[in-house]
Amino acid sequence: MDGYTGLVLFMLAVAGFVLTMLFLSIYVGPRIKTHTKQLPFECGSVSVGDVREQRFSVRFYLVAMLFILFDIEVIFMYPWAVTLTEVGWGGFYAMLSFMLVVLVGLVYVWRKGVLNWND
Repeated sequence: MDGYTGLVLFMLAVAGFVLTMLFLSIYVGPRIKTHTKQLPFECGSVSVGDVREQRFSVRFYLVAMLFILFDIEVIFMYPWAVTLTEVGWGGFYAMLSFMLVVLVGLVYVWRKGVLNWND
């Protein structure tokens, strides 16, 4: 248990800091509510209309799915890179084939124009 004393003290300090900041923001901060403060903030631009009435392009969802796909590819590459010496050439060729499949998919969506936002 002695090895965890520093960690427990650090966690208590962090929890104390968080609780102190929450207390200060609730009880000390200003409480003036205006119409402008109650509006949703959207990247510095004024929000227009209701989100339920807006229609989004399918490309938005395609790019989001592609981001997730390539993010997962990178997640698979971290443990492979750490254990590269243990997996040997077989692991190297397996990752090479995995990256080749993902590259073929990237070329496919690029040629289809999914990544072109100018249309």
